[in-house]
Amino acid sequence: MDIQLIALFVAPITSLFALVYGLYLTKAVLKEDEGSDKLKQIAKAVREGAMSYLNKQFRVVFPLMIALALLIWVTLGFGIAVTFLLGAIFSAIIGYFGMWIAVRANVRTANGAQKGLSLALKIAFGAGTVNGMLVVGLGLLGVSIIYIWSYFTYIGLGPEAVTKHATEVLVGYGFGAALLALFMRVGGGIFTKAADVGADLVGKVEKGIPEDDPRNPATIADNVGDNVGDCAGMAADVFESYALTIVAAMILGGQLFGLPGVVFPLLARSGAILTSILGTFFVKAKSESENPIKPLIRGFIIAAISAVAIFMFLAIYLLKEPRAGYAAITGIFSMLALLYVTKYYTGPGEKPVVAIAKASQTGAGTNLISGMAYGMESTFVSVLIIAATIFVGYLFLGFYGISLAGMGMLATTGIIMALDTFGPISDNAQGFVEMAGLKGKAEEVTSGLDAVGNTTKALTKGFAVGSAAVAASSLFATYFEATGLTSIDIAQPKVFIGLLLGGALPFLFSSRLVGSVGRAAFQVVEEVRRQFREIKGIMEGKALPNYSRAVAIVTAAAQKELVVPAAIVVSAPILVGFLGAQTLGGFLGGVVASGLTLAFYMCNTGGAWDNAKKYIEDGNLGGKGSDTHKAAVVGDTVGDPLKDTSGPALNPMMKIVQIVALLIAPLIVFYIGK
Repeated sequence: MDIQLIALFVAPITSLFALVYGLYLTKAVLKEDEGSDKLKQIAKAVREGAMSYLNKQFRVVFPLMIALALLIWVTLGFGIAVTFLLGAIFSAIIGYFGMWIAVRANVRTANGAQKGLSLALKIAFGAGTVNGMLVVGLGLLGVSIIYIWSYFTYIGLGPEAVTKHATEVLVGYGFGAALLALFMRVGGGIFTKAADVGADLVGKVEKGIPEDDPRNPATIADNVGDNVGDCAGMAADVFESYALTIVAAMILGGQLFGLPGVVFPLLARSGAILTSILGTFFVKAKSESENPIKPLIRGFIIAAISAVAIFMFLAIYLLKEPRAGYAAITGIFSMLALLYVTKYYTGPGEKPVVAIAKASQTGAGTNLISGMAYGMESTFVSVLIIAATIFVGYLFLGFYGISLAGMGMLATTGIIMALDTFGPISDNAQGFVEMAGLKGKAEEVTSGLDAVGNTTKALTKGFAVGSAAVAASSLFATYFEATGLTSIDIAQPKVFIGLLLGGALPFLFSSRLVGSVGRAAFQVVEEVRRQFREIKGIMEGKALPNYSRAVAIVTAAAQKELVVPAAIVVSAPILVGFLGAQTLGGFLGGVVASGLTLAFYMCNTGGAWDNAKKYIEDGNLGGKGSDTHKAAVVGDTVGDPLKDTSGPALNPMMKIVQIVALLIAPLIVFYIGK
């Protein structure tokens, strides 16, 4: 059978298979019992808050996306406008339904924990896998639809015409996915951290009550935030990285190998989906006493090893070029290295985390200084890995090798996303157990799952940053192809100015988000204090707080702050483009370099501060309520908007800048010049 026809059928069929598997797991999760009326009541409050927030966000975002699609239609053509909307819609579906299953699995995990680890792990990971299947299934399906459309429209003109059209309009798909992901990351990040900071500052520091104590008026908002930030935001973020690495690989592969180079990413992604599904079957607890991290690692290793075999097979028999397989495998090893580095610098009980905790014994100041130092060190090590990945990928097959390395990093996305979503589900479950007053086995199981979930969330943040950087680097390479540039000379003042502006943009972008969290958290703190002051009997457990008020405050703050950061990111490359193609090239390089380092620093530093606090809460160095613990809470509070808001939001930001530049590149060359 012709290779084009193979790709036409295999990629979309595999995508649909992933979605069907996700539907099967959804039904399996929903069959489980929600438990007592108390658990159901808590879960309902969290579920309604999460879905209400997301519905309001979509009402703000969708009119903007439609208006932008019309503008793209007028300026860049109908095809790019259609694919832009397709990418945005798929990204929205992933964020919405990924969170939909998460806010239904959390209570079932809490109730299942009363029966033991096996059932709780099955529910939490099963729901996480639904999110993973949504990401990989819709990511590949969207690209497949575009390829099929191009094939049947242009095959009469020859394979070259199919390749040309597909690669032209695919950029729109990536842009839509990236812009919607930015909205989800920004809104979700502001919501979750404003609620978390507000709840911690009054609850833990001022009142000395536990994190998920039902007496805290912000506790429901905090649990809602786990879902809108870590489920909806993360899923949309990784989806657009997943889509963009396919786009970049298809564009560059078509230029280097023709049609086989376009088809290779489709078939490689199809194989990787199957390996991720295979890995999920190995995530089962062998005994009730087994550490939950072990079955998760088993499934991940199976998926990664299987992906290596698939990539090499396709490289040899489809492209007749083993180096394509080596480049993709480079990305897999890079991803493993990043996960290891992230675990070392942010993991519970690791040397840096313990050192930060010990520094808290002399106050919040030394806690902050120690955390910043380790965060800076971790950034350098992480960047070394990314630099090595780009260099090795380029050695194998030039810019195409870099894009294949990005594909390799995302080869196990299905199971990685399952691990990530497992985190907030377990976190919610542990909170529900505490709020419902469940003791014994349930408390022990959910505490263990929550600890593992915190680790998986931290690891996947490093994965998301690294994959975003390689995806942005791949798009940077396509910019040179689009403009006809072979290099840029930073000794030229205009180009150097572009480099400086690009390096400064992530700081401006991050300042908006950190400031937003601070302003919203201030409102939450004031509201929580007001309720403790005015509603008599809260501390004694005789009166219920007004949970919905805190949810409403952070929802309004998140919606208010959505538009300006997106406007900054989209308009910046357009404005710099008036200085010429080379200046814009310098700008793009500056954005990647600065955005990458800043994202690693923020995510790793915040993660280390968080686990240093948890290390003390586990009974070390004085335990909860001690001065050491209060100092560590300050560090965790500072780190929260870094690791969960501005740091992760830099991922889509880096890629949007590259895509906008790629879209306007022909206009810049024609009207302004190189």
